[in-house]
Amino acid sequence: MGMINSASDARLALTAAQAGAAVVREMYGGRLARFDKSAGDFATEADLAAEKSIVDVLRAARPGDAVTGEESGSSGAVAARRRWLVDPLCGTLNYAVRNMLVGVNVALRVDDGITAAATADPFSGEVFWTDGHRARVRRDGGDEELAPSPESRLVDVNLDPPFPNAPGFRAVRLLADPEFIRLFRPRVVSTTVAVAWVAAGRRAAYVTDGDLRDSVHFAAGIALCRAAGCTVTDLHGEPVYTGAGGLIAAADAETHAALLNMVNGQASHES
Repeated sequence: MGMINSASDARLALTAAQAGAAVVREMYGGRLARFDKSAGDFATEADLAAEKSIVDVLRAARPGDAVTGEESGSSGAVAARRRWLVDPLCGTLNYAVRNMLVGVNVALRVDDGITAAATADPFSGEVFWTDGHRARVRRDGGDEELAPSPESRLVDVNLDPPFPNAPGFRAVRLLADPEFIRLFRPRVVSTTVAVAWVAAGRRAAYVTDGDLRDSVHFAAGIALCRAAGCTVTDLHGEPVYTGAGGLIAAADAETHAALLNMVNGQASHES
């Protein structure tokens, strides 16, 4: 095998995400068996089949790397320097009720940083991808640089548990904040493809609670936003991945500051 670098890793992330997206697209609309997980969460046959397709691509190209898949769990050395994080179908409930708002996430963590990532939209055919330095979208075989923009004023808010920052922060309260209503328009698409949309200028921001360390759901979107030049922190304005601090990913510093002020306002009311 030749020397591994971020460019070849990024191409592999893109290829693997495309492989998973093809499975998700092909199985859409059929009668799918469900496999219960916990707290009302479940996987479908499509989740499992897409993850297998992604992992097969990764293992064929990088047999020595570790992999963590949402459905199959972790394989490889526990302390591996290189670990792929795979979310084969983000938005399973959307998909199960024939809603096309879903994404396929593949990211590579090397030591403490995400160095390559891709988020595929199975139905538009777009793949948002990064080598850790630049962020692009592949569409119809060509690549275009991602350009974040706050102009839409659309802010996606994740309302799914867990909520490690409650009661100091509750995402649902953000939607009722008078300042939020004045400045933004809420959206809840229930899939992390919306994080990639921040990098692409289709959302002004994305907000979620949760512990995002080695998150198969969020690693790819965060990497895309960082590479595109977005302002990305946890709910306290600190670096993400340092604890159960959630995420504010905003197209620009002004949008981020406004949202951070609202989040801090919740905490001050609880103290």
